[in-house]
Amino acid sequence: MSTRQGTGTATAHRVVILGAGYAGMAAAIQLAARVKRRKDVQVTLVNAQDRFTERMRLHMTATGQRLAELSIPQLLEGTGAQFVRGWVTAVDANAKTVRIDDDRVLAYDTLVYGLGGVADTSAVPGAEDHAYTLSSTQDAELLANRLARLGSGTVVVAGSGLTGIESAAEIAERHPELNVVLLGRQEPGSAMAPKPKAYLHAALDRLGVQVRAGVEVVKVLPDAVQLAGGENVAADAVLWTSGTRVSPLAAAAGLDVDQHGRIVTDAALRSVSHPEVYAIGDAAAIRQGYGLMHGTCQGGMPTGVHAALSIDRVLRGRRPKPFRFGYYHTPVSLGRGDAVVQFTRPDDSPRRICLTGRMAVRYKETVTASPWPTYGRMKKMPASGAFWPRGGRFTRNPEAK
Repeated sequence: MSTRQGTGTATAHRVVILGAGYAGMAAAIQLAARVKRRKDVQVTLVNAQDRFTERMRLHMTATGQRLAELSIPQLLEGTGAQFVRGWVTAVDANAKTVRIDDDRVLAYDTLVYGLGGVADTSAVPGAEDHAYTLSSTQDAELLANRLARLGSGTVVVAGSGLTGIESAAEIAERHPELNVVLLGRQEPGSAMAPKPKAYLHAALDRLGVQVRAGVEVVKVLPDAVQLAGGENVAADAVLWTSGTRVSPLAAAAGLDVDQHGRIVTDAALRSVSHPEVYAIGDAAAIRQGYGLMHGTCQGGMPTGVHAALSIDRVLRGRRPKPFRFGYYHTPVSLGRGDAVVQFTRPDDSPRRICLTGRMAVRYKETVTASPWPTYGRMKKMPASGAFWPRGGRFTRNPEAK
């Protein structure tokens, strides 16, 4: 570990973690727990708010359901990590500084970049102005207020991925007076095996969700969405779940990014252009043997833990190990009383085994509720967070050193 001389004394190595999502929280708690007894390491976590956002439950918030208030500072208590509340407005990779709310500057020696993705409303005209998103708790609450006032009418959910499916099912169940239309290029559950996909479609049909696959929204209007080909689908509210985008701060800082703005990493999750910067979660373009990882909580938390383990190893004069991760499931809620769980191979391709109905509901709830107690365990036993499926042959990257 390098130290700098201030007034004749060594200065603590400053680790700044940006973003307290699933990955950022895992990185902060894992690292803080491991360096707790060291006086020469300072860990700081930066986030725009002090409430932890359960992104896996935002479709519940969007239908007016109350979630637990999860305090980030409270969870950090006893770890020695500092918490800074504020918006990250700039990163200077050359000066190794982060600007907060445009009026504060934090210096770092090591940066963990975990500013996750938000709904991409920039790709389609009108989406930014007329569509609701699930990018934050506040966004979800805005939609909940709108749905509560409608009384009747049509809600269009644009995007047939997992977020769109869960949102459409939740809205249809909580607001049976509304007509829910799920639009997307692909058939819902297209990556699933035949049995769980059929179950998913039957559940959406039971809830009254009208599914239209093979369509593309090209414009969002104040009272409709326009499809490729010119057809308009009337809508009293539009929820946009079609695609995500990451913060442009990494690219603006001069870090090497891919075509989606994600930081390109080496095998240890370090930026290939700035090795003092680690990228985790949705902010990182992480290559495994099967290709690039896609953003999920099951993969995001291990990236945060691995970044912490890598930093700890470097601080102790050792080389970081390559990161490996294999997927193992795709749980999908279908309202509060139904769900389907597709188990997968490490490359995320479907296995034949699945869960449905009440058993799937219990499984999905266990998964959704697991991050918070996992963070709590890591405070006391850091090693407890360092176990996840490595993926075997599926994740071997011949280019990894």
